[in-house]
Amino acid sequence: MTETPEGRSEATRETAQPGVPMGAWLAELDDERLIRLLELRPDLTQPPPGTIAALAARAQARQSVKAATDELDFLRLAVLDALLVLQADTGAVSLTKLMALIADRAGEDTVTAAVEDLRGRALVWGDATVRVVAEAAAGLPWYPGQATIENTEQTDIAARLQALDAAQLELLQKLLEGSPMGRTRDAAPGTPPDRPVQRLLAAGLLRQVDAETVILPRLVGQVMRGELPGPAQLSQPDPTVSTTTVADVDAVAAGAVIDLQREVELVLETLSATPVPELRSGGLGVRDVKRLTKLTGIDEARLGLILEVSAAAGLIAAGLPEPDQHDGTGPYWAPTVAADRFIESSAAFKWHLLATTWLDLSGRPSLIGSRGPDGKPYAALSDSLFSTAAPLDRRLLLDILAHLPAGSGVDATSASHAMIWRRPRWAARLQPDPIGDLLTEAHALGVVGRGALASPARKMLAGEQADAVVVAMDKVLPEPIDHFLLQADLTVIVPGPLQRDLAEQLGAVANVESAGAAMVYRISEASIRRALDTGRTASELHALFSRHSKTPVPQGLTYLIDDVARRHGQLRVGMAQSFVRCEDPALLAQAVVSPAVEQLEIRLLAPTVAVSQAPISEVLGALRDAGFAPAAEDSAGTIVDIRARGARVPAPPRRRAYRPTPTPTSQTLGAIVAVLRKVAATPSSSMRLDPTVAISQLQEAAHLQSSVVIGYVDPAGVATQRVVAPINVRGGQLTAYDPASGRVREFAIHRVTSVVSADAG
Repeated sequence: MTETPEGRSEATRETAQPGVPMGAWLAELDDERLIRLLELRPDLTQPPPGTIAALAARAQARQSVKAATDELDFLRLAVLDALLVLQADTGAVSLTKLMALIADRAGEDTVTAAVEDLRGRALVWGDATVRVVAEAAAGLPWYPGQATIENTEQTDIAARLQALDAAQLELLQKLLEGSPMGRTRDAAPGTPPDRPVQRLLAAGLLRQVDAETVILPRLVGQVMRGELPGPAQLSQPDPTVSTTTVADVDAVAAGAVIDLQREVELVLETLSATPVPELRSGGLGVRDVKRLTKLTGIDEARLGLILEVSAAAGLIAAGLPEPDQHDGTGPYWAPTVAADRFIESSAAFKWHLLATTWLDLSGRPSLIGSRGPDGKPYAALSDSLFSTAAPLDRRLLLDILAHLPAGSGVDATSASHAMIWRRPRWAARLQPDPIGDLLTEAHALGVVGRGALASPARKMLAGEQADAVVVAMDKVLPEPIDHFLLQADLTVIVPGPLQRDLAEQLGAVANVESAGAAMVYRISEASIRRALDTGRTASELHALFSRHSKTPVPQGLTYLIDDVARRHGQLRVGMAQSFVRCEDPALLAQAVVSPAVEQLEIRLLAPTVAVSQAPISEVLGALRDAGFAPAAEDSAGTIVDIRARGARVPAPPRRRAYRPTPTPTSQTLGAIVAVLRKVAATPSSSMRLDPTVAISQLQEAAHLQSSVVIGYVDPAGVATQRVVAPINVRGGQLTAYDPASGRVREFAIHRVTSVVSADAG
């Protein structure tokens, strides 16, 4: 298109008609459409408008218009853009002109449907001819005309930018950092073509508005900011980059769920054994996170996600652990009492809790470790990660996936394109990098598999009952198995999720060597001794392996269990403060004189009995460090497990979570509309001018540069009628030219009692 918006504007001004005011148009709508308007724009109900005129004024206010346009896709914003180019904010424009301007980029039915949607939101009003709210430009994330009349076919912008010299780049950078609109004499016809402005115009990196004005094209600005250029097409892009079966997606998601739950339980176990102190500023220190990474074997980015979701789900919290294992100088991060219920729950229930918590998580775990604008790193579990937009972005991503055919997968770039088209005003935070982080999180949570939405997550997003969603995930997860495969090298291969009691038994006698869908455990002398310390016997361990191994039990494992069991428990430690007894006097004497236990001050009472003032746990630890294999016993001589049960903190109130703004019920909206109808039937003489109506009328007069007659009560209480030419309305004050005094004056809006066009009558 070669016609400039200015030429189009002049042609429009010659024939434009004011059209029907919005208030009169709203008054003609039926109750159903008014209720629908209030549903789409709930901010109009807070507080309930007193009159139709007040509703119209509020619907045209800048903040309300920006809130309404926040949820519009590129097509609808482009229609608003086109109407502004046609000057529909100052006069009624026929739909024929709108179609002529953009119908070559979208079908007539598509544009008509978009206009109808905008009517439903009261951003556009009228029938054959339409008006657009004066503040519509404030709702666009670009200058009017940049989505409608600019060239959207440019694909080599980056290459052309690289070919520019310093003077050209400096000029573009100034427009990028400030207003994209600039005035310069070098834009005038006849300017030498070697001037930077003329060269940029020729390269398509600037657009001429008039003889002295240029503007930085929208796509050029986006490329310079390092953003994806666009949207450009009025049709919604298809983000699908791969397709697979639903079964494949669900299987991948189920594997992710198994890994996630194992890691969450590992983090809970680690924090239970060694709670982590909270920073004074909140959250965890960088060193503590690195230590947790080393202890758990979970990489830092994934650990950050697990910590944030666990805290939001109430599984961990900062407090004073019980039993008190610390000096009490400050709060520590440790599992809450809710963690015990979580561990005992079914795998599907755990997934539902973690997935719904992540969906509403008011934070961005992907920022952990990176540096903010102040140069400081974002700390895990700190308020610096808080973001009210994060849940909106997650829901938008999953909503796009939910509208694709089952099994259709996306990647970060294609999802970013689709999300920006759906919400152009959010474009800055919907770039491929942050969307890639969201996809990584969704895969880790088992919400997405191979870039496609998993079946249980689809049910969750559809709003089905929690029980139904849990059942859906239960069907996807593999059935727990009751067997494993023993290898000659004393490794145990587990080809799937074990039954919980069997997993606990195997975990007591073997260490995890490799995690995943098929886990690998390793049995060692130390792990067998650990199992014997808990009171298990050699015969019980033999029975465990022979009963559940699908492969023959290696002879080496049988010998190892018998050998460790023969040496285990020869030294018995009990409570005196502590006592040590042994049937072998020589062995006891050797233990007592060992340098490793010297600080315990163990002394012999008899050849087979010694006592110490140290606690039993310290005596056990020192003897084990010295190379012995002691066992704890109770008063009856039975071996007992005295391992610490882990720290717990009280469950605090849930952390800040996303809560969507409640939408008034249909009954409430019906009552509001009924009041509006009743007030409309009241004689106008008994009604006081609503300040929002006055502001709207005065803003429109300022926009049209027309004079009005205002009723005004001065501070002395004297009522007068004044003819003024409004200039602007800001901060509760009207700035207007007063012909009577020949100067510009200010009037307090709350003292304005009436506003009537000076041309009326």
